[in-house]
Amino acid sequence: MNKWIEPIELEGEHVKAVPLSHEHTQDLEEAAADGELHRLWYTAVPKPQDISTKIDQHLSLQESGSMVPFAIIDKASGKAVGMTTYMNVDNINKRLEIGSTWYAKSVQRSPLNTECKILLLTHAFETLDAIAVEFRTHFMNQQSRRAIERLGAKLDGVLRRHIVLPNGTVRDTAVYSIIPSEWPSVKANLQWKLDMPRD
Repeated sequence: MNKWIEPIELEGEHVKAVPLSHEHTQDLEEAAADGELHRLWYTAVPKPQDISTKIDQHLSLQESGSMVPFAIIDKASGKAVGMTTYMNVDNINKRLEIGSTWYAKSVQRSPLNTECKILLLTHAFETLDAIAVEFRTHFMNQQSRRAIERLGAKLDGVLRRHIVLPNGTVRDTAVYSIIPSEWPSVKANLQWKLDMPRD
């Protein structure tokens, strides 16, 4: 199959998004343990002991052409502090979702996520010529929904009773997107947020 997206390394001032591999296992086990994020019922952060299996799953999806997974590297420490992906890749229509994103609690609300999103969106719109980039999250995950809305993505709608979660509950999925005509304003806003002074 002709793949529209290939693994790539994207680098900014604070962060690198690099092709995910088992070399990142130990760092990601530590990152997943930081804040015990797997205990949040409405999201799907892997348990530290499940990181290796999650990497295998992501690499299998990459092989099939439906995902390109990244380890998120904090340039200050040189360590992997989270994961993100291009997922649900539509190679024919040039549409994708940025998702399965999580960060160690200690780096949340730092410049890393904003800069990583700039890198991923810039590559999607300016190199891959994507027709749309989606973001999806649990309807109940207010933290994630606010973060997506702060990016400048617009709510397309809610897929009701969309996915059965491991705990047996059924997820309503809030679907957001950014389209090419919105990208210049979204990019300017994200860059402004990244450049804002921090305490």
